[in-house]
Amino acid sequence: MSQPATTEEIDEVLDALVRRCSSQKEPAKVAISSEELSSLRNAFLPSQSSHTRAKSFVALSAFCQVVQSSRKTTTGAGDSVAEDLAKIFSSNVQDGLADTKEDDVVSSISLLAALFQVRAEAASIIFREEGVIAGLMDALEICPSDSVALEVAHTFSQACGHKPCREALPTHVVQWLKSSSRQTRKPSLRAAAAVALVKLARGTLSDSDSSKIVETQVDQKEQMDLVDFMKDMTISGADHGALSDAIEGLVYMSTEAAVKEMLSQDLSFWKQLFSYIPKRKIDDTPTSMPSSILYGIVAVALNVCAYKPRFTEEETQMLKLRRLANAGKSAETQEDLLDDDSHVKARCQRLVQLGLTGALSAIVRVTESQGVRTAVGRTILHLVEDKENRGKVLQEGGGKALTVIIRARMTEAQKDKSAHSRHAALDPSDLQAIQALAKLAITSAPFQVFGPGETVLYDTIRPLSQLVLHPSANLLQRFEGMMALTNLSSASAEVATRIAAADGLLNKVELLLLEEHTLVRRAAMELICNLLAGSEDLFDKYSGSTSKIQVLLALSDVDDIPTRLAASGGLAQVTASPAACAKLLTLQNERHRVLQLFTQLVNPSADSYEEQADPGLVHRGVVCVRNFLMSVGQDSIKQLSSDIMAAKLPRALVVVAQKYQNTSNTPVLVPTAEALKLLLESGIEVSV
Repeated sequence: MSQPATTEEIDEVLDALVRRCSSQKEPAKVAISSEELSSLRNAFLPSQSSHTRAKSFVALSAFCQVVQSSRKTTTGAGDSVAEDLAKIFSSNVQDGLADTKEDDVVSSISLLAALFQVRAEAASIIFREEGVIAGLMDALEICPSDSVALEVAHTFSQACGHKPCREALPTHVVQWLKSSSRQTRKPSLRAAAAVALVKLARGTLSDSDSSKIVETQVDQKEQMDLVDFMKDMTISGADHGALSDAIEGLVYMSTEAAVKEMLSQDLSFWKQLFSYIPKRKIDDTPTSMPSSILYGIVAVALNVCAYKPRFTEEETQMLKLRRLANAGKSAETQEDLLDDDSHVKARCQRLVQLGLTGALSAIVRVTESQGVRTAVGRTILHLVEDKENRGKVLQEGGGKALTVIIRARMTEAQKDKSAHSRHAALDPSDLQAIQALAKLAITSAPFQVFGPGETVLYDTIRPLSQLVLHPSANLLQRFEGMMALTNLSSASAEVATRIAAADGLLNKVELLLLEEHTLVRRAAMELICNLLAGSEDLFDKYSGSTSKIQVLLALSDVDDIPTRLAASGGLAQVTASPAACAKLLTLQNERHRVLQLFTQLVNPSADSYEEQADPGLVHRGVVCVRNFLMSVGQDSIKQLSSDIMAAKLPRALVVVAQKYQNTSNTPVLVPTAEALKLLLESGIEVSV
């Protein structure tokens, strides 16, 4: 097999391949030369620098993308692309496995392992071709070196992540992986083989055909031994390759509750793990930290801190049945116990105190990898689920890290010019970082979360709005998005005005007023109430709309007190507008309900002051009455005299005045007195 003599020549060929793929004008004419294929294969050699290996992944991905583009109009394009790529690379892999030169063998095996990471379907086809698995095992005997064994283990590890490949694995391969994971002379090989076994065992449990479960199962003691081994490798500071394998193994193993619990209590493990995070942005030097290690660090933390998903009762029962079938009742019960909310909460608190947020913030600073940053956002979301952690998370830069993640994703979304791009460009997974930021914004002052200056608050409006608007957002995300926007709107009138003007937001919030869920309806009403105080445009819309005023009236009469407070607060604001009062007068004349509702707000029991009456509702009620009476004037008040008396409004006002006469509660006393004066001046009987 011919190959360029130097790394520089390999880099030149790869650069040219990337340029050619990027500028491909005729996708149908796709080809890769023998020189390009040779360079690509040899670039994956373990002896190459991380810079060259990274470039080889870019080149391989670019070429695969061109092949895919050439098949876009073909029926069954997905299968066609995988088959075409398999044809292109298969002979190269097969020939390399048949060679006797170690570099050729290793480069071919490495190419197959890399293809699994770029186009798994194509690699899966090659892996299952006749002679490939046998060739991998033969390579162990033809070239009995540590590097060959390690690359074979890596390839099996990649293959074990895919069901068709798991089904194709013969028993002797599984046995080789087990023996390699038990030996202690070659730690790197042991780690790689252990990762393969864990993937195989986890994957087989989820496969519909579970005939291999017993054969591939790793028992509890063996699993904990592997965890201890991988922890030791992590703490000892192994080379990047072995460290990457050890952390990858921990990523898979830390899905088990017992492993999560054990890891969360190991202070030295986390301190060492955090020490691998670079102080500066990752570069392309041979000694730089691979991004896969950073992703692994975040993924382990995410697994340890993740709360269980909230399932419906039916989904919960189905999960229990599956666990019982696979592991027995005692195992299922133990897993549930160690993974319940109280255990997860304790794990999160331990890691927050250990400085996890600072570590995650540092990772965001040194890498632009979307996968890593998305995982950071998800991890912080779990950390801030507990309100007690939020102060520490903010203190260690969690809010800033989330802002960086979100800003980058929003910038990418802005580039999408397709229809409805304001929603569709954001992936549902992007909402989790926004949700984490929303949780922080709900319980802290805006400037504590986002820093000084209003500009950063303006930039936050759009992502928080997306949490409410995005078609994939769940009800909890919409609720928390509205709560965060409500808090944000209190920063200034300009912020409130910009929130009210956010494209599509108010229409969605008004729809959520109709939700049956009390908390969601409450959050929507509280947001509108806050925005009415700051946005003149929204105030004018509500003041001039009969339907919007009717919504405020209806929600001022619901059972939920916070919702009533928000709705009546909005009503108190709009009654400052003569236009709104004119519409209220019309509604009173048509339906005779407005004055009754005002009376209910002022004092539910018109004959005596009800001790349980909410002071906030009383205040809003008397303001509504005063504003309404002042606006409609004496003539209208006289025309409404029978309605006023029927609603017992004068008596309700008198009772409130008597209740507050010896207090300094001016906000209630002044409008009450003014309302009573207006009634008296209009000839309405007011009895003390």
